[in-house]
Amino acid sequence: MAAAATAISLPHSVSPPLQVTRRRPAPPACSHSERGVSFDPGSAFYRSDSAAGRDLAILAATLHRRHGRLDPSAPFLCLDAMCGCGVRALRYLAQAGADFVWANDANEALRPIILTNLSRFERGSPPAEAGRRRWVVSHNDATRLLAERYLRREYFDVIDVDSFGGDAAYVRAALLALKIGGLLYLTSTDWRSARGYGSRSSLSSYGAYVRPMPYPNEVGLRMVIGGAAREAALLGFHIRPVFSYFAYHGPIYRVMVQLCNGKDNDSSNYGFISHCKSCGQSQTFGFDELGRISCGCTDRTDVDLTAVVGPLWTGPLHDASFLTEMRSLADEWGWAYTSENGVTLEKLLSMMIEESDPRLPPGYIRLDEISRRAKVNSPPLSTLINSLRKEGFSACRSHIGTNVIKTNCPISSCINVAREIRNLR
Repeated sequence: MAAAATAISLPHSVSPPLQVTRRRPAPPACSHSERGVSFDPGSAFYRSDSAAGRDLAILAATLHRRHGRLDPSAPFLCLDAMCGCGVRALRYLAQAGADFVWANDANEALRPIILTNLSRFERGSPPAEAGRRRWVVSHNDATRLLAERYLRREYFDVIDVDSFGGDAAYVRAALLALKIGGLLYLTSTDWRSARGYGSRSSLSSYGAYVRPMPYPNEVGLRMVIGGAAREAALLGFHIRPVFSYFAYHGPIYRVMVQLCNGKDNDSSNYGFISHCKSCGQSQTFGFDELGRISCGCTDRTDVDLTAVVGPLWTGPLHDASFLTEMRSLADEWGWAYTSENGVTLEKLLSMMIEESDPRLPPGYIRLDEISRRAKVNSPPLSTLINSLRKEGFSACRSHIGTNVIKTNCPISSCINVAREIRNLR
């Protein structure tokens, strides 16, 4: 209740410089549009390819506003810590039903375009309640802004941090400024760390030592989730992944997590992943197994044949039930089957739902790796998946990689199944 009371007074607690009455800017030129929301990116860095990631955020935020909060009657508050031209903040207002959005970007030169874009939404909306602001624009370092919100006990339902690179210094402050049960949307574009070329960077930013693995894109997502899980545990909380999204342009690793009260004493979802270069098998290990990490096919003293990364998140990447609701909402809004920049939400969310099977271990297997070891031509991906399912294994495609499968079937059995498929033809 205290958080709710604070949330209601939040628009009044804006520092004086932001309360100065300014002449409303002229409407933008509307050179761009996302799902019917028009805006002008101006000189800000903007990628239309990232629209799918913003779509996912809006769907998740809307569902959270409708039935995911501890106090549904409290105002729904969103904070965009690195807003660029303000398109995410604008969409939270226009589509997710936010009662208040704080749009922040450290670059003060972007202020005119941010104000112009947000003013367009206000101009087409009913007048806000007397004395209550619908949005605020600021130009602070993201970590400082989030820390100040926490110190003032101003907590948000959704915090979106679309950062560049692999600096995760803001994560702890973001968790502190988030309401219990709130959603935090994290970003990393540090592909070098995900691919094992920047182990010192991944260790300092996410607490994980990463080496080259056959599935670096998934390692990147698990690295980000693991870093958030570690920070939450330090604060006496735990997190639950809502969804994890990898986009090839950039590349970009985006993860939506929910903040949960209390520590989670179950550490089974936080540990280490190993990959044997000899047989191609991957495994997960817990902290209690350190010193005993090896593959049965090799001499355990031959450390060069086994690559180990971690600690990082080893549990499910998504919440299947939440994703199913997101897919239904996308269908309700007419978004599901329309392709935006080559991404169809129905197809993407359906693959994510399949990836959510708790039986699936971390990682994926490339089809060409199976065919190379089996010494046969690659079988059709769908045929291989169906054959593995008939054998009682869990298997599916992955949105994280092309021509790959996620499965709990040992790679040795995958090789045998591939040979059987080819022999039957």
